[in-house]
Amino acid sequence: MFELVRPRAELFDAWGRAHREWGPGAHEDGFGIGVDDHVDSIEGFLTWITRTAQDSVELWWIVEDGEVLGGIALRAADDERVHRLGHVGYGVRPSARGRGVATWALGEVLRHAASSGIDPVLAFCLDDNAGSIATLEHHGATLEAVEQHGAVRVRRYAIRS
Repeated sequence: MFELVRPRAELFDAWGRAHREWGPGAHEDGFGIGVDDHVDSIEGFLTWITRTAQDSVELWWIVEDGEVLGGIALRAADDERVHRLGHVGYGVRPSARGRGVATWALGEVLRHAASSGIDPVLAFCLDDNAGSIATLEHHGATLEAVEQHGAVRVRRYAIRS
């Protein structure tokens, strides 16, 4: 059974296993890791948790049986990053993909967004990310545009409650 939990120190080891599976860098969508975050040590990890708790982005980890499978983030309606990144972003570690993890988590966060008055919820994904496209369309997302962002093509979706 999946659950959404807030980032917390007790899950440092489980989170670290998920983080290492992605490989080096700050590229796990849905985790809010910035290039200046040093999350490989417990001290840096705790600093990151403190920073994210003060941000306008709500973060959850997707957990099953004590293992961190992925992360999902919801940006506030008035966050200036929404027009570049969307309200919602998520990522699932490679070994947990194809099991409906992102679909389940997005459904939970969409309910939270609706109760917070965010409608529509904007989401972006790479144009070639079939898994994310299927996840968004499962929840009734409407493709609004395909845009060129530097070297990559990005799809912009709106999900109405």
